[in-house]
Amino acid sequence: MQYQEALAHLDALTNYEITPRAGAIDGLSIAPIQQIMTALGDPHTAYPVIHVTGTNGKGSSIRMIEGLIQAMGLRAGSYTSPHLETVNERIRVGAETIGDEDFARAVGDVALAVESGLDGSATWFETVTAAAFLHFANEAIDVAIIEVGLLGRFDATNVVRADVAVVTNVGLDHTSGEGDWRARVAGEKAGIIEPTSVLVLGELDAATRPIFDTEGARRTVERGTDFEVTEDLLAVGGRLIGLRTPRGLYDDVFLNLHGSHQSDNAALALAATEEFFDRALPNDVVEEAFGSVEMPGRLEIVHRSPTVVIDTAHNVAGATALAQSIEADFNQGGRKFLLLGMQDGRVASDVCEALRVRDYHLVVACTAPTQRGVDAQAVAEAVGAAGGNVDVASNVEAAIDHLMAQAEDDDLIVVAGSNTVVGIVRNISTEF
Repeated sequence: MQYQEALAHLDALTNYEITPRAGAIDGLSIAPIQQIMTALGDPHTAYPVIHVTGTNGKGSSIRMIEGLIQAMGLRAGSYTSPHLETVNERIRVGAETIGDEDFARAVGDVALAVESGLDGSATWFETVTAAAFLHFANEAIDVAIIEVGLLGRFDATNVVRADVAVVTNVGLDHTSGEGDWRARVAGEKAGIIEPTSVLVLGELDAATRPIFDTEGARRTVERGTDFEVTEDLLAVGGRLIGLRTPRGLYDDVFLNLHGSHQSDNAALALAATEEFFDRALPNDVVEEAFGSVEMPGRLEIVHRSPTVVIDTAHNVAGATALAQSIEADFNQGGRKFLLLGMQDGRVASDVCEALRVRDYHLVVACTAPTQRGVDAQAVAEAVGAAGGNVDVASNVEAAIDHLMAQAEDDDLIVVAGSNTVVGIVRNISTEF
């Protein structure tokens, strides 16, 4: 199978990332992915796994874990979702994105396994997940770092057995928000925990702790009790942080990421990596990994004069973190502009309030180019209801052009919301 054939094959499959399904967990099963992996020879059992779930912070935490493991001299494979520009971004080995040829080969092998008589057909996410696990085995990696796609218990990635299970937090996303939603979401995320797992728990709500305890991890390392951020200072190009883990103290570490929430992610990533190695990490390893980490689409600066910052904040928790980071890290004195496009499954007005849209000189709303994209006019109405001054653009390109035409060198343009919106701006940023 060639690369374009692989993409065409995926396009023909059911894709719940673009079909409205937020919060729908009834009837889900990991049986299909189990059948696929059995047909492929169970490649997902060929390496140890760090399995990561949570509402926010998964991708950044995985990038930091990946960097720490690489700095320790091991070869890591990482699987994340969604992607910004190309599906290849989801699969990395040795901190390098999978090439088109290898991606097509892996997808083709999975397609053949499905066609050879398995019950039913695989979904888009099941196919890409199986392709990632197969590629990791072919590349003889030392450890896989796997991000859950949705919740955990019935997610396709949960065919793996976690040596270290990581829960970043529990927030209001992919759920209707009705009833005791936090307990129900926590119960689904807890499903990645095995009796042989070390649980690294970043969730701070004490009421959910018994839910995670019920899964019976062999050891639990908890934020606030066992690991924490001891210092978090703004620095040129990132943060200067101090961290405490069960195995040591790490002072004056430069983190090459913006936003104080990334310091929390760093503490979680360090604790998880220490649990994988069952030892403290050398200071130079931590400094190397955190000093060079990059996270596309997370408070990423893609242009200067004016400064253009892109961030995939799409729910209330992410929007709150973005607003706080813009105030703390990018308060450069000029005017602030915002480009916003959203997908459904979130309450647009709540996200706009969390983003503090009223603090921007102008917000330009557009429709995210996906089947789940919220109409630009509806986004604009939510911005207006939250006190923002808003214009409407026909598409992402028109929106960024509208802002670039108005912004001066000392101004700031923030691009937020759907990954598809952020990905487009990132891709065309060299043309500004």
